[in-house]
Amino acid sequence: MAAALLRRALQLRRVLPSPTSPLPAASTHRLLSSFTPTTTASQQSAATPIDLSSDESRRRLINRLVYRSKQRGFLELDLVLGSWVDQHVHAMDEANIRALLQVLDLENPDLWKWLSGQEQPPEDLNSNLVFSAIKSKITENLTKHSSPETRSTPGQPWVRGWDDIKNGKGGPKYGNQ
Repeated sequence: MAAALLRRALQLRRVLPSPTSPLPAASTHRLLSSFTPTTTASQQSAATPIDLSSDESRRRLINRLVYRSKQRGFLELDLVLGSWVDQHVHAMDEANIRALLQVLDLENPDLWKWLSGQEQPPEDLNSNLVFSAIKSKITENLTKHSSPETRSTPGQPWVRGWDDIKNGKGGPKYGNQ
């Protein structure tokens, strides 16, 4: 949704005259009435045609998906999501690619909270096969590489204070803070 609003604002900036020249009231009304968000990001990706007809178009699509998953600007998601997509995207069919696009359109903080178990994801996201697979991989890795004492309880924030160990206030016993 934010990307759609940004595109619309840039279109308005190109259409509107400079601040020094006055704008007629009729054209202002026409421009502002056309500024209604029509689709959300997930609707846009659902409507986006996925071309898997040739090897070249499939390769380009896979490269775009891998890039979007590794360059999110949120280090934890870059690592987790990027490695999972890199391993599994080559075997995906069109339905799974659409499910992946739905996951990639989510906002970083929300996606991380849902994947790490800090918050419950929405029901429609729980039915997404790609989201479920990524979440199970993260849960498996957490179980394998960290002790339960170092993790927060489900539904609680994962971040703790930097001096919890020093103060002894329910801080982790060791590692993974």
